Parts: sequence; C-alpha cells; structure tokens
Amino acid sequence: QVQLVESGGGLVQPGGSLKLSCAASGFTLDYYAIGWFRQAPGKEREGVSYISSSYVTDGSTYYTDSVKGRFTISRDSAKNTVYLQMNSLKPEDTAVYYCAADSSGIGTSVATPYDYWGQGTQVTVSS
Repeated sequence: QVQLVESGGGLVQPGGSLKLSCAASGFTLDYYAIGWFRQAPGKEREGVSYISSSYVTDGSTYYTDSVKGRFTISRDSAKNTVYLQMNSLKPEDTAVYYCAADSSGIGTSVATPYDYWGQGTQVTVSS
C-alpha cells in the first residue's frame, strides 16, 4: 500500500525551528520528486519546496522566495524519508504542511502533477 506520512509539526515561538518528516511506505522515494506544500486557513495551497530525483535529473532543490535561506529540504535514502528543516519561523509560516510525491522525478511547485499525498501536519508559529 502506497502511503506518505508527515510528522514533526507543532507549536513553536517566532524564531524557532521545526523539522518535518515525510516517510514513505510501498514505494521508494528516491525515484520520485518530493514536494512540500502548505495551506493556511482561507488561502490556496502553496508550493514551499521540492527536491528532484537524482535518478531522473540532478537532485536539485527549489524554495519559494518567502522561505529561502530559512528552510532546507533533504533526503535520507536509508530511511526512505524526506525532511524539511524549518528555521527562523515566522507567524506567516503557520499552516498545514503536506508532502507529496511526483512520479516524473522532476518536481514542480504546482500541486497538480503530484501522484501521492500525505495527510498533513499542523505547524503553528505563535508567541
């Protein structure tokens, strides 16, 4: 059974850090591009970051402008997991964060091409 499970969300003060995990079962993440998306109440889902597959392309990464220099996406092939390290968090980062897998291996900040989605994890940045 193909499944993505996010974890690591929670409540953090502004300036704090969280590390989100996206663990896969039923397929190997290395062959997929993995994206992180977020959706705040009343807003559309936003592409935050993605990492392409080094089996398909160059394993490159993308970050939306608002998180550049603060967020880092990475893979752990042995654990079949992708991470999103989030530092210097701001209240505007508050949202439900989703990971998704794109079978093309290329990746995009647009949600439509992604084949599999996790259930989401809540991130709340507040004092």
